[in-house]
Amino acid sequence: MSKRPTLPDELLPQIRELITLARSVATRTVNMLHVVTNFEIGRLIVEQEQQGAERAEYGKALLKELSASLTAEFGSGFSRSNLEYMRRFFLAYRERAFQKSQTTSGRLDSSQKSQTLSGKSSVLHKPLTFLTKGESVFTLSWSHYLFLLGIKDPDERSFYEIEATDQNWSLRELKRQFNSGLYERLALSRDQDGVRELARDGQLITKPEQIIKDPYVLEFLGLPQKTRYSEREMETAIIDKLEHFLLELGKGFLFEARQKRFTFDEEHFFVDLVFYNRLLNCYVLIDLKIGDLTHQDLGQMQMYVNYYDRYEKRENEQPTVGIILCRKKKDALVEITLPDSNIYASEYQLYLPSKEDLRQKLIDWAEEVEG
Repeated sequence: MSKRPTLPDELLPQIRELITLARSVATRTVNMLHVVTNFEIGRLIVEQEQQGAERAEYGKALLKELSASLTAEFGSGFSRSNLEYMRRFFLAYRERAFQKSQTTSGRLDSSQKSQTLSGKSSVLHKPLTFLTKGESVFTLSWSHYLFLLGIKDPDERSFYEIEATDQNWSLRELKRQFNSGLYERLALSRDQDGVRELARDGQLITKPEQIIKDPYVLEFLGLPQKTRYSEREMETAIIDKLEHFLLELGKGFLFEARQKRFTFDEEHFFVDLVFYNRLLNCYVLIDLKIGDLTHQDLGQMQMYVNYYDRYEKRENEQPTVGIILCRKKKDALVEITLPDSNIYASEYQLYLPSKEDLRQKLIDWAEEVEG
């Protein structure tokens, strides 16, 4: 009997990787075609509606009849509510699709452009043929877009779409970031140009203050809001949920150590959490405080940062950033104690904040800036 050949060590992993990659590409392709198809269905519905004398009544009747016919022929997935979502999807994204098609397929003349953007022409379907060739302007699944359609503010919707794409958020993570008010929390720490930048480009990380959120939302730790706990218990909970904490911190963070010890003048000191941010090319030190912020906390963090800048930072790296996470911060105390420093204080919350409260803060901030 002949001996069975032994598989080379590298063969099975290489084939497994190839199959996994192929399936992933196939899934993305199917998702893209699903989204593009729904966009085109929405376009056809809108164009047909515009031919009706009484638009509102005509539209309702059209969707009802269309749903019945499509369901009879193709099965589920074409209910009247789903068709309405496709219609809304087209209306929300048609301008961007037109802009993409214009850069891809060449310029349209000015009359075509004005007609298309005003919704009075069916010009769009010609330049949009590129969408079936792997150059789609749509980067997420249909489930993601269904959720995004529920965000009324187009700037906020654009921000979450960009972040979900860049960070490869699942639908669950997208919902969590939205419910935690990520857009509002980032916007509150920026000037007007910075808020416009969020809508246009997402969260860009080019300077230390751009990584700061206020508050940080740590509801995933499972620590009850009214129960007493120690800083060590909080730190342990963060390590146990490190993947979630990294997502809350934001882009570019790599975990290095907890309770990192260093010795100075024959005395031992411990930094609660040490991270490295590859976008800023610097260390980020985090100190946890379960109470209110004090000037002693700021002085301690300043010492940690100074030590890292002097003994840990390499010549090609940027200055160390320090973040104090506390139950209640005091902006005036930070400004007086450490003006023009790389040290920041941010509050944390152990529950999801009210989005309405965050939005009201954003409105108040905008009125204050404009006034």
